Amino acid sequence: MRAISPVRLIAILAAGLLAGPTLAQPAAGLANADPASVQAGAYVLEPIHTRVLFAVSHLGFTTWYGDFSGATGSLVLDRGNPAASHVEVNLPIGSVSTTNALLDSELKGAEWFDAGKWPQAVFKSRKVTMTAPGRAVIDGELTLHGVTAPLTLEARFNGAGVDPFDKAYTVGFDAVGRLKRGDYGVSKYLPLVGDEVSLVISAAFVRKPG
Repeated sequence: MRAISPVRLIAILAAGLLAGPTLAQPAAGLANADPASVQAGAYVLEPIHTRVLFAVSHLGFTTWYGDFSGATGSLVLDRGNPAASHVEVNLPIGSVSTTNALLDSELKGAEWFDAGKWPQAVFKSRKVTMTAPGRAVIDGELTLHGVTAPLTLEARFNGAGVDPFDKAYTVGFDAVGRLKRGDYGVSKYLPLVGDEVSLVISAAFVRKPG
């Protein structure tokens, strides 16, 4: 049997995430999974429940995981013309976490992400293409480590509705993508530590009043 690389494995898992079960009748108080129910308009990213997970092969032995939190951003949903929708997500590089404090400190340093010089990573969509109800391909650009390069995300709508805790109208999405860190000048330990990085993004957006 052909071995599956760790990065490929997370890609398969992410694909399974995007192909998750459809909720025909959401439970009371939970998000409505019907894309037709979504309210159009302008949204702001809700940072507490938004995470960006990354994974990369470590020497071919294990998959090395980390994530970013504290994101900010915006979303414009145009139901009449989905291609006119757009999204922007800003990630504070200093929020990187691998559950290893020493490693986190190294990642923030000049040999890796250089958070002091490049404190933000920014993704901006350029084109949104609907591929099925509640699913889209988002072509955009990621600026990381002072370099801007194309990045494509495959997105799935999770649900929308009024959050029972804060009473805010909220929409949620999951998205997956891949990039090569060397393209952004993050080349420490290449090729021992993998170049290809898999991303899993789970984002919540709150609708602006009006």
